[in-house]
Amino acid sequence: MSIFSDLTLGQFLPVDSVVHRLDPRTKLCGALLVMAGLMFITDARAFLPIVISLTVIIPFASLPYHVVLKNIRAFRWLLIITFSAHALFTPGHDIQLAGLSTEWITYEGVEQGVLFTGRLVIIMTVATMLTLTTAPIDVADGLESLLNPFRRIGVPAHELSMMMVIALRFIPTLVEEAERIHKAQLARGADFSGNPIRRARKLTALLIPLMLSAFRRADELATAMDARCYRGGTGRTRFRELAFSGRDALAGSVLILMIAAGYLFT
Repeated sequence: MSIFSDLTLGQFLPVDSVVHRLDPRTKLCGALLVMAGLMFITDARAFLPIVISLTVIIPFASLPYHVVLKNIRAFRWLLIITFSAHALFTPGHDIQLAGLSTEWITYEGVEQGVLFTGRLVIIMTVATMLTLTTAPIDVADGLESLLNPFRRIGVPAHELSMMMVIALRFIPTLVEEAERIHKAQLARGADFSGNPIRRARKLTALLIPLMLSAFRRADELATAMDARCYRGGTGRTRFRELAFSGRDALAGSVLILMIAAGYLFT
């Protein structure tokens, strides 16, 4: 199943690039800022400068375009359903095609479909670039550093960052496990072909072993952490302390200009 080989979210590509050398807090804040800014964009034309900027940033991260864009193909059904739902169920003016009125599709529905689908595509691309250019341990350190000020109100910064990083790290592991189970089931005569409903019913032969494998891996991870006397963030030190540099300030400025350019198009 191609979705397994297409899914790159959660993977880290260890190469030397300008984006890889940025402070993880800069990349985390940048990704969150872009995702939050997308929620306030109401015109799909505003996506143009953001897409152009991401297209320029990808070579600076030494990432192949096809690796970054694989996730879009992996989630194509989600994108198709999102666009179709808005195009079909948003009230408005009917679209006229060759003198014929399409009562089930409206101009407003198509606009909303493009807007929401574009948001999802950009969010997936930004999240993929974040994980491909940032090692899991750096994500944990950066996230914990950003959450540290909230410890005063009882937010467990270290525990939250650790859980999120473990969840991200488990994505490629579970993808590999799902692909292995899929091949094993095919070798036993399982048939995953047919229409979408038939395929969905037959996925139980894949999902049940995958869930059992996930629980087993989680139990093994908990045992390993307990055997190493892991007790949370209390008294823990870091091998490398995070520090902002001039390139982080430059990257932040470019990001702000990118989002501002998007709003100028609205």
